[in-house]
Amino acid sequence: MSATSQLDMLSELARNARDQAGQALAGERQSEQQVNAQLESLTRYRYEYAERLQQAMRNGIDPASMHNYQQFLASLDAALQRARQALHEQRQRVARRQHEWQEEQQRLSAYDTLSSRREAERHKREARREQRLSDELASGRLLRERNAPRET
Repeated sequence: MSATSQLDMLSELARNARDQAGQALAGERQSEQQVNAQLESLTRYRYEYAERLQQAMRNGIDPASMHNYQQFLASLDAALQRARQALHEQRQRVARRQHEWQEEQQRLSAYDTLSSRREAERHKREARREQRLSDELASGRLLRERNAPRET
């Protein structure tokens, strides 16, 4: 197997790895958006429920209902804390996937750069070969013209 075809194979493998890393990153970002939306919903619900408690307190509330409101708000606060933690962890997963994608992209760029350099070298060698051939043809023609009998 030639070095060029090996390099092409490595480039293709790196491209596939980069694409897979990109898909994984997109999945993690989508999960982050979902977790963030859940956190926002919980936050809104907790605010609305606290508003209901305030309204109930203005209208007068019995101690048992007050206790139920407070218990439920405490459970919402715990759920909010878990949701914030889940969002933090999801953001860390996104950051790791982003880093993995960047590493794969750098690897692919390195292979592409190496491939471009090899291609440029191949073009240079081909141009030199063509120039040598052209020079040889020109000197052969010049030699034939010098050695040809002259007509007067």
